[in-house]
Amino acid sequence: MKKATATMKTSDSGGANGGASPSQLIDARITELGDWRGEMLARIRALIKQAEPEVVEEWKWRGVPVWEHSGIICTGETYKSAVKLTFAKGASLQDPSGLFNSSLDGNTRRAIDFHEGDEIDEEALKALFRAAAALNMSAKAAASRKKSIG
Repeated sequence: MKKATATMKTSDSGGANGGASPSQLIDARITELGDWRGEMLARIRALIKQAEPEVVEEWKWRGVPVWEHSGIICTGETYKSAVKLTFAKGASLQDPSGLFNSSLDGNTRRAIDFHEGDEIDEEALKALFRAAAALNMSAKAAASRKKSIG
């Protein structure tokens, strides 16, 4: 007779990556880049953590750093000439400083492309991180209220 075994659903951070945590995988990506892109990704990551101390780091879609708080805040993709920070619900966020400079035509996402030598408006970027997390939390709360009413 075969034994029944329990299986646990895991994100990309599990067995496929040798058991490394998402944070360790992001650390490795930063080190692996070894140039301005790694430095930029590290700076952005630090700002996210300052803005939202309860942020959860994930590693999805076969190698994309993702920061979540009650849903995806943003992703941090690296390309040859840019570090792209994509906000999952960016089209719903106020951007008074005009940081969004990419994916402006979509109905949902907005992105910021950082290039070598770009300055970061740290306060404006942290405000976007906070706004994205607040939007996620308000959407989660609204869904929860709807569920309890219905």
